[in-house]
Amino acid sequence: MADPAARIEELRAAIRLHNHRYYVLDEPTVSDAEWDDLMRELRALEATHPDLVTPDSPTQRVGADTSALFSPVTHLQRMFSLDNAESPDDMAVWEERLERVLGRAPTGYSCELKIDGLAVSLVYEDGVLVRGATRGDGTTGEDVTANLRTLRSVPLRLLTDDPPAVLEVRGEVYMSDAAFARLNEQQAAADDRAFINPRNAAAGSLRQKDPQVTAGRELDIWVYQLGLVEGGPGFGSHGEALAWLSDTGLRVNPASVTVGSIGEVMTAITSAEERRHDNGYQTDGVVVKVDDLLDQAELGFTARAPRWAIAYKFPPEERTTTLRDIQVNVGRTGAVTPFAVLEPVFVGGANVGMATLHNEEQVHFKDVRIGDTVVVRRAGDVIPEVVGPVVAARIGTEREWAMPTECPFCGHPIVRPEGEKVARCTGGLVCRSRLREWLAYFASRGGMDIEHLGYKTIDFLIEEGLVSSPADIFTLAPEAFEGREGWGETSIGNLMAAISDAKDRPAAKLLTALGIRHVGPSVADLLVGRFRSLLTLADASEEEIAGVEGIGPIIATSAAEWFAEAENRDLVERLAELGVRVDDPEPDGPVSDALAGQTFVLTGTLEGFTRDEAKSAIEAQGGKVTGSVSGKTSYVVVGASPGSKATKAESLGVPTLDEAAFVELLGS
Repeated sequence: MADPAARIEELRAAIRLHNHRYYVLDEPTVSDAEWDDLMRELRALEATHPDLVTPDSPTQRVGADTSALFSPVTHLQRMFSLDNAESPDDMAVWEERLERVLGRAPTGYSCELKIDGLAVSLVYEDGVLVRGATRGDGTTGEDVTANLRTLRSVPLRLLTDDPPAVLEVRGEVYMSDAAFARLNEQQAAADDRAFINPRNAAAGSLRQKDPQVTAGRELDIWVYQLGLVEGGPGFGSHGEALAWLSDTGLRVNPASVTVGSIGEVMTAITSAEERRHDNGYQTDGVVVKVDDLLDQAELGFTARAPRWAIAYKFPPEERTTTLRDIQVNVGRTGAVTPFAVLEPVFVGGANVGMATLHNEEQVHFKDVRIGDTVVVRRAGDVIPEVVGPVVAARIGTEREWAMPTECPFCGHPIVRPEGEKVARCTGGLVCRSRLREWLAYFASRGGMDIEHLGYKTIDFLIEEGLVSSPADIFTLAPEAFEGREGWGETSIGNLMAAISDAKDRPAAKLLTALGIRHVGPSVADLLVGRFRSLLTLADASEEEIAGVEGIGPIIATSAAEWFAEAENRDLVERLAELGVRVDDPEPDGPVSDALAGQTFVLTGTLEGFTRDEAKSAIEAQGGKVTGSVSGKTSYVVVGASPGSKATKAESLGVPTLDEAAFVELLGS
């Protein structure tokens, strides 16, 4: 085994460097998860070798050095850090420690979202904000009062007629996802570097010398803890304290819940992780606290953390790795999209070896180079993306990337139309990649919904020369597959049946499947509702298409130009000749307006309806179907195995309907 003393010093040096870059320079070079790994290893070594623990070890203090940019502030009460848990076993061990000290299990726990931002303290005297500071090293922070005063969610005076003489509270300053997107749009417009994530953007925005800069950054705060109180009310529990803080005008997160047992804590954690991407801001865990304040006082503190609280960390969604290469893919519309080839890294619960780079403009805006150490993010089921480079890690061998001039799949020129962000292959369906993606989109659930026709089968069909356009799908015969490896009688029959069923899909599904730019399902419904037939639509002028309510000039131009190309018109005519439905009959009788003004969201699987059929049934009676739940949603229709939308509806107080109630509503 390596010398433990040498390894301890190596870890301490690395952590000090990362702390300085993160807290002082706002230029981190590793992800939070990698920093946690270093700190965890150091704590384990020091626990094994207590004689090697020194007062200046990173484990012996809470936070980081104070920046020279701001005046130092001594906190009225020390701001401690938190111990971490990463599994139910960790939580069980924590509960056992609590029981040993208290002689019993705690009577309740508070569960709060762990916000990914910057910890601060606010001090009010006689109800007036007098000081705000960053956490710093826990004892001394940076005076950022002028900047915190610019946050509209920080009250300058408490909303109470009887404020305490002194009140110190703790909170987390953060930037919402929407504000972060707007900030990076502004950065791009000014030709400035993009921020890597909302956390770094919030930290950098709060620590600006000019408060006007902070004021323009759309920061917010959640207050999560009572600090020192002089001359104020007494409380029996943390939950009571938070409720009082909320009553005084301080912003307390409504997602906080109080539960009675560790089992219920784990249920709350699971629920919070499932809704992780529905909040509109970044969270990286749940903070669990013993709720009873007398129990908190008895449990006390260690040198660095309260014994009565612990942070349950979600799996990391960001990691750093090496960008090996940048290659391109050609999509169904000919769009040429760069993607990153990475040194494989485990992030967001999966091994990631490739990630999107969006488009040529984004590569240059983020200044991502081949050979860079990059931050990779994978949130839930979202496609992994390269967030940005770690500039401080560059060694000079990194290479800038340029969009190729010829398509690597067909050799035709790649051009970027003036005014557009996306470059395109000019090879049409001669380009194998474009044909592959178009066929996959055509057969997808959002298109013609041809079951059993996935990428593997499409690759086989293209390789064998059996298809060169979507119409060729409907000419396939069982003989094309017989005797082929992996194709038995059942699999051939299933595919043939799926292709036959697809012929009778609604015309709007076919219009969507054609992949015309800007023509998605909603637009297709509008166009088919007006023209009834794709052949009639093909004959319509741009002005006639633009005259359809809900269709703008960009959509009208795109649709008219698509149908004006002879090969596209021929494709629709050939589909009609092959028996594919290209028109919809006029609806029988007038459309009801019984659900006019009502907005619905669908989640889960319904037995008596497909998703499209349920949508059509609502729209036939004047209702509207949207994809997300908000306070304006009228009903959420909940089928089997619903997603997070049902939970969000419950949290917002939006009425939910099971399938029976939904059918009854339609009938009434």
